[in-house]
Amino acid sequence: MMNDTLSEALNEQLNFEFYSAHVYLAIAAYCSGESLDGFANFFIVQAEEERFHAMKLYKYLNDRGKRVTLNGMGTPNNDYGSILDAFEHAYQHELEVTKRIYHLSDLALNDREHATIQFLKWFIDEQVEEEAMFDSIINKLKRIDQDSNAFFMLDAEFAARSFTPPANA
Repeated sequence: MMNDTLSEALNEQLNFEFYSAHVYLAIAAYCSGESLDGFANFFIVQAEEERFHAMKLYKYLNDRGKRVTLNGMGTPNNDYGSILDAFEHAYQHELEVTKRIYHLSDLALNDREHATIQFLKWFIDEQVEEEAMFDSIINKLKRIDQDSNAFFMLDAEFAARSFTPPANA
């Protein structure tokens, strides 16, 4: 049986995932304001993924007989000095998510809550992908620097990005 400390921590993460979607929508709005629709689409898709993560936690808590409670959200940053700045902010946000997922995993391990340990493995794998993706994009943005052609090619690439929930999730 999952204890209250772990279920409350999972519920807190659910709320943080919704906040993450809010963060990414704010970055998308910044990108739209800069007429960079591909970059905006990238972050809109990222927001969809974060809502999917939140709902995955929602379903898990309900399946385990725990009540979900939603909390208010803070105001995300809405202004950035550049697209690179926005991606660096997003990367730092993902590092915070990883830290939180590791904390949840530690709680589950300490409680020998095997179902939750298995459930969180998906999130740990997801965070490896998220961090690698943002790191790669940041490196690309640094390399292209002032090359407007490469920058707009990346914007066009991101315009084609979409979210399809994973079949095994």
